[in-house]
Amino acid sequence: MIIAKRSLHLQQEGRDVEVPVRVFAPQPDGSAWSCSYEIGWPGETRRSHGVGSDSMQALMIALHMIGTEIYTSDFHKSGVLNWDNSKDSKSWKG
Repeated sequence: MIIAKRSLHLQQEGRDVEVPVRVFAPQPDGSAWSCSYEIGWPGETRRSHGVGSDSMQALMIALHMIGTEIYTSDFHKSGVLNWDNSKDSKSWKG
């Protein structure tokens, strides 16, 4: 079940491309918890998960992993990734 989502946008070849980010509800995983997420990069949806000792820790780790992937992406580094799709928006600085 999706518990949170956000649409990022990037400018690619003169057009706006949506980059959906989805976070799923943490689930028990043996003696730990796992929280899956997806980032819909152009050409490839990246799926991964954070693991923690409880549901809150798994969620927090997944959110940190999402931030790390976004901030280290070539899209962010090149300044074409935006959070707000308005014409006045600047590159997403976090």
